[in-house]
Amino acid sequence: MALLEVDGLTKRYGGVTAVNDVTMRVQDGEIRAVIGPNGAGKTSLFHLITGVVPATSGQVRFDGRSLTGLSSYQRCQAGLSRTFQLTSLFPEMTARENCRIAAQARLPRRWQPYGGAAVLREAAARGDEAMERLGLTEVASRQAGLLSHGDQRLLEVAMALAQRPRLLLLDEPTQGLSVEETLTAVETLSGLFTGGRLTVLLVEHDMEVVFRLAQKIMVMHRGSVIADDVPSVVKEDAAVQAAYLGGYA
Repeated sequence: MALLEVDGLTKRYGGVTAVNDVTMRVQDGEIRAVIGPNGAGKTSLFHLITGVVPATSGQVRFDGRSLTGLSSYQRCQAGLSRTFQLTSLFPEMTARENCRIAAQARLPRRWQPYGGAAVLREAAARGDEAMERLGLTEVASRQAGLLSHGDQRLLEVAMALAQRPRLLLLDEPTQGLSVEETLTAVETLSGLFTGGRLTVLLVEHDMEVVFRLAQKIMVMHRGSVIADDVPSVVKEDAAVQAAYLGGYA
């Protein structure tokens, strides 16, 4: 059984179909990318999986459990964590505080009036561990809003990772990064993904990044899936070439 099962997922806004009958399986430990031109429905698919918006039709199951009717918060508690296309941080707080709060949100007994110090210690430890894995320990005490854009993007990944998810969804993690920052981010993410300890669903526009990180690639166009295979096959697919990759191959 796949960790994430998506069946016939559809989202309509009036006469516009943002996601059209998408079916997908993500296996435990798999690194899967979702690519496609602007407006293809990639972020909308993330919104449906994580409960940001309700589906018009279709089903999402996680570890055999239907997520229908569950809020974004409840899906996070079930083991899904995500980043956003636009960086979403608490800019006045330090990097360490951002990670601690993210970790605390998924801990049991996180808001109890008694024994709260133990919860805070556990959240801080999980946050520090996530920052170390993303190479952010040296900037942990700095305000998040004062970090470089590259470090802010990595901090958002660290916040999601601090929740110890079973499925990590990354929406355009290299968006807005310089060439040097992108190289650093790819090296960091590649190290993070090594060993199959994480299951990752990745939306990314940079094909160099996609082909470096992903084990399988699903291609969307106008809300529908037009290809879903290993990178070497997707790269040579005529429909993918026409819709998105152009002369990449």
